[in-house]
Parts: sequence; C-alpha cells; structure tokens
Amino acid sequence: MVPDAPQPLQRPRWEPWALAALLIGTAVAYLWNLGSSGWANSFYSAAVQAGSESWKAFFFGSSDAANSITVDKPPASLWVMALSVRAFGLNSWAILVPQVLMGVGSVALLWATVRRWFGASAGLLAGLVLAVTPVAALMFRFNNPDALLVLLMLAAAWALLRAIEDGRTRWLVLTGVFVGFGFLTKQLQVMLVVPPLALTYLLFGPPKLGKRIAQLFAALAAMVVSAGWWLLAVELWPADSRPWIGGSQNNSILELTLGYNGLGRLNGNETGSVTPGGGGADMAGGGMPGGGMWGETGIGRMFDASQGGQIAWLLPAALILGVLGIMLRGRVARTDGERATFVLFGTWLLVTGLVFSFMAGIFHSYYTVALAPMIAALVGAGAVTAWRRRDLWWVRATSAVTMLGTAVWSWELLGRSPDFVQWLRWVILVVGGVAAVAMLLPRLTGRLASVTAIAAVLAGLAGPTAYAIDTIATPHTGSIVSAGPNTGGMGFGGRGGPGDGRGFGQRDGAAGNGMPPMPGGMRPPGDTGRAQGGMGRLPNMGQLPNGMLPGGTEVGAMPDGGMAGGAGGLLNGSTPSAELTALLTDDADGYTWVAAAVGSNSASGYQLATERSVMPIGGFNGSDPSPTLARFQQYVADGEIHYFIAGGGMGGRMGGSGTASEISQWVTENFTPVTVDGVTLYDLTAPTDQAGT
Repeated sequence: MVPDAPQPLQRPRWEPWALAALLIGTAVAYLWNLGSSGWANSFYSAAVQAGSESWKAFFFGSSDAANSITVDKPPASLWVMALSVRAFGLNSWAILVPQVLMGVGSVALLWATVRRWFGASAGLLAGLVLAVTPVAALMFRFNNPDALLVLLMLAAAWALLRAIEDGRTRWLVLTGVFVGFGFLTKQLQVMLVVPPLALTYLLFGPPKLGKRIAQLFAALAAMVVSAGWWLLAVELWPADSRPWIGGSQNNSILELTLGYNGLGRLNGNETGSVTPGGGGADMAGGGMPGGGMWGETGIGRMFDASQGGQIAWLLPAALILGVLGIMLRGRVARTDGERATFVLFGTWLLVTGLVFSFMAGIFHSYYTVALAPMIAALVGAGAVTAWRRRDLWWVRATSAVTMLGTAVWSWELLGRSPDFVQWLRWVILVVGGVAAVAMLLPRLTGRLASVTAIAAVLAGLAGPTAYAIDTIATPHTGSIVSAGPNTGGMGFGGRGGPGDGRGFGQRDGAAGNGMPPMPGGMRPPGDTGRAQGGMGRLPNMGQLPNGMLPGGTEVGAMPDGGMAGGAGGLLNGSTPSAELTALLTDDADGYTWVAAAVGSNSASGYQLATERSVMPIGGFNGSDPSPTLARFQQYVADGEIHYFIAGGGMGGRMGGSGTASEISQWVTENFTPVTVDGVTLYDLTAPTDQAGT
C-alpha cells in the first residue's frame, strides 16, 4: 500500500516574491563581471571549442577537433558548453553562462527540496546559504565540471526524497539516472552520494524491506546504464580510431576511472600526476613536510587556511543543527520525511567531508563546492525547525550556542585575511552575540523575535557573503582557483604560510602565481614574476636531489625552461600575440594540426585564438605517453603538423611517460628555432640540413 504524499505546506503570500528575488538576485550576481575571467580554465575551454567543431570530439571530450587526446574527465559538462558555443559562437559568455544557469538551477532545486517538508522560510534560507557560499560563487561562474556535478547530485537527492513520500520505483530509477550522469561528469566523485542515498531509502522508504531492496537494485541498474553506455562505447571503439584517453597511461577509460581519477585520489598513488600526494610524503620523496603537496590530511582539513574560507563558515552550525533536527523529530513514523531529509544531507555531508579530509591524492580547495548543498540544506531546515521549537529550553540553549559559535568562527575566518574588511568581523561578533543572548529568552515573540531572526541571519551570512562578493569581483583563470581574498593558505590546498590562497590560477590580470624561484632559476607553472602570493614558500625546495622537481621531473628536461612566457605552462593557458596567431593561421587549411605543444594548457590558448586544432603532447601534465615519438615523427613526415611550440607543460616525467621530453629533444635537434614575441617555435616542414629520423 502506497502512503499518501504529505499535504503541501501552506504557501505564504510573500513566498513567490521572495523566491523570485532569490533566483533573480543569484543570476544577476553570478552574471556580474562574468566576462572578466576570459577563457577561465582554458584546458576545458579548448575542449569545448573542439566539441563545437567536431561531433567526434564532442562525444569523446577531446582536447582538439583532430582528436589526438581527450581531457582527463568524462565529457558530460563539456557537452552542455559545446552546445552553447554551437548556438552562440565561441566566446567567454557562451562557455560560462551555462555554469551560471546550473548555479541558479541548484539554488532553485535546493529550495524545492527543503521547502517541501520544512516550509517556505526553510527553503529560501537554504537556497540563500548555497548562493552566497564563496566556493559556490566561484564554481558556478567557472567552467570546471563541478557545477554540473553539484546540480546532478542535488537532483539525485531531490528524487530520492520524492521516493520517500510515495515509495514509487520511478523516483528510484530517476535517482540512479542522475547519479549515472554525474559519473559522466566527474567519475567516482559522484559515488560519495550513493551510500547516503541508499541508506536513507533503506531506513525510511515506505514499502516493505524486501521491496525497498529491490527498488535500490533498480536504481543501481539505472545508474549503471546511464553511465555505462558511454564507457562501453569508448572501450569498444577501436583504439586507432579514437583519441587517446587523457590522464591514462594505457589508453583506457577504465584505468582513468579506477586509477588517476579513482583510488589514486585516495591513496596518492596517481601515475602521471604533477606531484605525489599527502599523508606523510616527505621532501626526499618529492612531497611536502606534514602531508604532501596537496596539503596535510586530517579531521581539521576543511577548516584550515586553504579550505576554511571556501566552505566552512556554516559547517559547524550545519552539523549541530542536523543533529538537533533529528532529535526534535522524536518517535515519529519511520517514513517521516523531515527526519529522512536530515539523515540524507547529514550522512552525505559526513561521508564527503571525511573523504575530502583524509584523501592523500590530488585535492584542490574548489572540490569543497560538493559540500555546499548539504551545509545549506541542514542550516535552512535545522535553523527553522529549531526556531519553531524555541519553547523548549534546551533548544534555545543549543540555538544560542550555535549562533555564538558561528559568529566567533566567522570572526576567526575573516581574521585570516588581514587586509579584508576587518571592521566586518567585529560587527558580526557583536550582532551574533546579541542574537545569541536574545535566543535564550523564554518569551521571544512579536517584533523582538523578528529582529532576532534577522540579526541571526545577517550575522551568519555576512562573512561568506563578503567572500562571495570579492570572488565575483575578481577574475579567475587557470586550472587551480579559489574563492575569496588572500589568506595564509597554500594554493595547492596545503597548510598555512605566506600566500595568496587562490592557488595557481591567475587573478587581477596577473599571469603568475607568486611561487618562489625553483631550482636552476626556473619559475613555477605560468609564473612571470608579476603576481604575489599563490603557493607560499616551498620548504627546502633547493634540497631536492639532483635538480629534480617533486615526482622525479628533471628541471633540465623541460624545453626552454618549459613554463614561462606566452607559451603558457602546466596550470595556465598560453596567451598568443596577434602576430603569433596570424603566423599559426597562415595556410592552416593545409594541416591537421597548426601546431603541437607540450601540455594541454600550453596548447589551449593557441587553439582558442586560432580556432584550429593544436596537439597537446602528453595531455594535461605532459606525462601521458601520447603520441609516441615514432607516431609524432610520422605525423611530421606526412605534413600533418606545421609548428612545434617550445615551452609549456612539465616535460613529461612526473611518474608517467618521458614521451614529451623525447619529442622535444628530437624537434630541437632536427629543426631550426625562430622566436616570435618571446615564444620559440620550430617549423616542422623545414628540417635542418643535418636532420634525420
């Protein structure tokens, strides 16, 4: 017997206006200054350009329209942007506006999910919290896959909670579909939502236990089909007829899924990664003291200098309010939707937060956007539930402690940015303290209650809102970006130290990242010495053995230093001049690739400027064994590549293949260099007299 769905909560007359203000305000804020980020992450923008030119590149997520290699993620997020570019042409807005729409859609979906059980105020508060979360304001204006991933995971939670209402299998199947397409967005990261989804339905689903288990298997089948069709097509496609799978060492999507983008993220053993992971790596092994290049792992990671300002403003409050909400449900029916909501978002927050805290592999601060919906839902639902039950003394006490703790924590987070609105931290502390005292009053009603509620919201959201405003006002480009003003965090997600906290992405038009000089006078990826901050000091970098970079990369192996100037680098895209662009486009129709460059970011800027295919040798890191030297030589002999652009990438010896270094050496030995606007090129159609293969 299927239970009746819950009676719709009464809709206040003001709710449609408030919802419109929330969604329109979110859209306007996220669209503001959007074009200042240019190509944003040019690694993905180049793949979007390729997909807008070639349906084959569209299907595989290739970096170039000639399909030499794919990006190191499945292509679902690229599909959305590539369709936009096909419709509106290649420009920054066509790439980034879909991300904004995903952000507005996520806010609306979270509102609908929370409002269904907890009412208008809770839904609107949850949506507002999500909108002003700094890392959300960053990633819903950026072209990484995370925006679509958040939307799809939130959609899966929405569908699962609908299944809690009526027990219909169709909602479970839809949940599986959303998770499956989440897999096609960012592979195994979406699996972090699966245990909370399954546990919640197993505990609170209306049908009998046997049917609930069968329905969960139906959801699993839907998930496998939704993700598996693309994986199967890629695996069965003849290898010589499809692009190399970027990020893999054996041209396998399964290897990419289980290795570099899978277990390697957890244990740090990522073949082809830029540098070893955390969890005890030391400098002798190429890591960083206390936890590796990606930051020290542990229970406090989400609160440290790199992650705290991104996501943690309301994280303690969310945990407290989630527990409080479950306690207030008491001995209600097993299928109670409010309790199910608290359990779903609470367990999802715990699972994701703990994995992020202890994963030893690649970790960037912007990953924490995956926590934003859970925090927002728990704060919205929990705060309103506690407010309605403030007649209980222990609820009042818990609410007051939560409010005061949130104000103090905001005071601490704002203090990490000594040059950023320091007056605000004191305002938050005072207003939050007054609101906490008022919450203790046993007869909090009328106008005093309204003023207290408003003060609590303002004190709780002022800090993240200020960070979000700074994020919106600041251009963000490059592969590693972070939200908010400068802090003492390391850009790679590490511990404190002098630095920007924004990571290796560019900001304010600067091309560098502010890392200290590296061995041999080299600069870090994309650095021109014009930016301050970034990663902070690398301890004992000069003590690396034999002039090696972390992970075993030889400094001398990088062509022309491999990182500086308009050629781009490992983490920042190239910025070709008009003269160089004209040179590359001249007679471009006669070539499959107008140029080749080591590393996808180095190749990306040239491809976006010329709208012609540029081969990214070695994929993102330059460490993928594609193409081989023999294959590259054949391309050159067949006249398919016009120029080789020196610089960029990391030379290709970071735990992976040395193919990129071999190609670079062969080119420099057999072709004559020419410099255009500071960038060195080799015309592959004009070998030197001594050249030989």
